[in-house]
Amino acid sequence: MKTFPADKDLELVGRLVDRLEHLSVDSTYAHRASGLRGSLLRYIEHLETGEKMGDEDQTKMDELIQYGYRIIELAAKEIGAKR
Repeated sequence: MKTFPADKDLELVGRLVDRLEHLSVDSTYAHRASGLRGSLLRYIEHLETGEKMGDEDQTKMDELIQYGYRIIELAAKEIGAKR
């Protein structure tokens, strides 16, 4: 098992949550981003408190991070397509 807080993970997840929060409400991805932010905020709580997370939790967090960056990428393409 990996012990937290891992400063790099905390910084990465925090930055991702901030970016998801700033997606336009007009985006078709805003609803997905909102739910994902909630999940990531729970991981931030784990990271900040130093709770031990199992390998399964770490894998799930990594998947959520990848999904979050994918949503941002798709939302950015959507904005470009509207111009």
